[in-house]
Amino acid sequence: MAPGLYLSQKMALQQVLAPQLQQSLALLQAPTLELKALVEQELQQNPVLEEAPVQDLDTEEKAERDGEEAVKAADPAEPPADVTFDPATEKPSDAPVDDFQAEFDRLAQLDQEWRDHFSQGSAPLRQSSEEEEKRQFLFDSLVASTSLQEDLLDQVRLSDLSAEQRPVAELIIGNIDDRGYLQASVDELSFSTNIPVGRINEVLAVIRTFNPPGVGARDLRECLLLQLERDERQATLEYRIVRDHMEALSKRRLPEIARQLGADIETVQEAVARIGRLEPRPGRAFLPDNHQYVVPEVFVQRTGDEFVISTNNEHIPHLRISNTYKDLMAQADSSTEVREYIRDKIRAGKFLIKSLHQRQQTILNIANEIVKRQRDFMDQGVAHLKPLTMMQVAEAVGVHETTVSRAVSGKYIQTPQGVFEMKYFFTSGIKTASGVGMSNTSVKDLIADMVKKENPGRPLSDEEIVRLLAEKGIVIARRTVAKYRSELGILPSNLRKTY
Repeated sequence: MAPGLYLSQKMALQQVLAPQLQQSLALLQAPTLELKALVEQELQQNPVLEEAPVQDLDTEEKAERDGEEAVKAADPAEPPADVTFDPATEKPSDAPVDDFQAEFDRLAQLDQEWRDHFSQGSAPLRQSSEEEEKRQFLFDSLVASTSLQEDLLDQVRLSDLSAEQRPVAELIIGNIDDRGYLQASVDELSFSTNIPVGRINEVLAVIRTFNPPGVGARDLRECLLLQLERDERQATLEYRIVRDHMEALSKRRLPEIARQLGADIETVQEAVARIGRLEPRPGRAFLPDNHQYVVPEVFVQRTGDEFVISTNNEHIPHLRISNTYKDLMAQADSSTEVREYIRDKIRAGKFLIKSLHQRQQTILNIANEIVKRQRDFMDQGVAHLKPLTMMQVAEAVGVHETTVSRAVSGKYIQTPQGVFEMKYFFTSGIKTASGVGMSNTSVKDLIADMVKKENPGRPLSDEEIVRLLAEKGIVIARRTVAKYRSELGILPSNLRKTY
């Protein structure tokens, strides 16, 4: 052996998740619509699975019994010495093939439990024909959006620009971002294309007359000036403020602006309010709709003094084992290879059905515990949200903390207070003077309410908010208030002041 080269052995333990366990975790973590796609993928890959139409659920039990009788008729013909596949160990075992009848019995019981759970969970989701018609009308009304650049190009085709100018217009529009701002200077465009600066400026002036007003500006100041010029407001105080005092305006130094313009503070403030009604991003109307439409996983409804919790099973396909393959199992002339293939597929299908049932039950158990611990929130709103950790819920439900994390990931719950992400209810908190825990979400809600009710002429400073919270028994640091205020999108007091 060459110097420096040697052979060695070492032992190591490594955890590897079985494919079925990976599938179960994926089902648990997937939101409703993603779950539907996963189940449909399994339907395509496993030929023994089929989706039971809702109207067939009442007759499905009879079909299940017919399939079991077919297996009873087929299995005695099997030699007892045949080797079957043990899904628990993924190794051949010496169990006879005739034990498949017991597997069918367990599958039938599991399927019945899932059917009962399905029918109970979907009851609150029934909608009237009028509601279904409204929802369908909403979907039918959706249209494909047009980008800002496409709209500007349409305006170019309808404009008086000459054939020689239109390529220049397309060049300029190609350098306008989604906000409506020109991202390249005229000199840069001229240098990269050898087009004279004067010619580019001529076309740019035309594009700036297009809609939306302010499009083609190079910065915010120019954008606001273009909008004021479009309305012929060059002689107004707001035009002078934007043109000559943009830096002071951005820092809301209104007394300084009033002094330099020789105007009173109230007049300047009114002009600033009119500036605030201009559009800082002309292309906003063409931005893609980023609203996220969610489907609640859980519904919480009040019935008297109690809350009824149910899972959303409307979008989850109800699966069953196809009778075609049950009949094939019952045929005496089916080969051993065919029987083994069908057995493996039925076991995989059984595990999928069990995983779906377990997923729904786990989410339901977690939702029950959330509602139990956050009853004050369900009754009175965000101000009464209590601190809650995933560890607390995991211990109460009897699962691992990571299971709770997966189960609530991307899931939403519809409550009497509105639709919330399930993670919303897991929040850290602080102790009040009375020793009762209060979530930081509730503290933020208090701060937002204080700012909403403050005197606009003398807005609350962070120190004053700290003092008001202390009067309510909530002791937190000023930097924490500043952090919460920033997260709420509330400006500092000096920028909120109204004169």
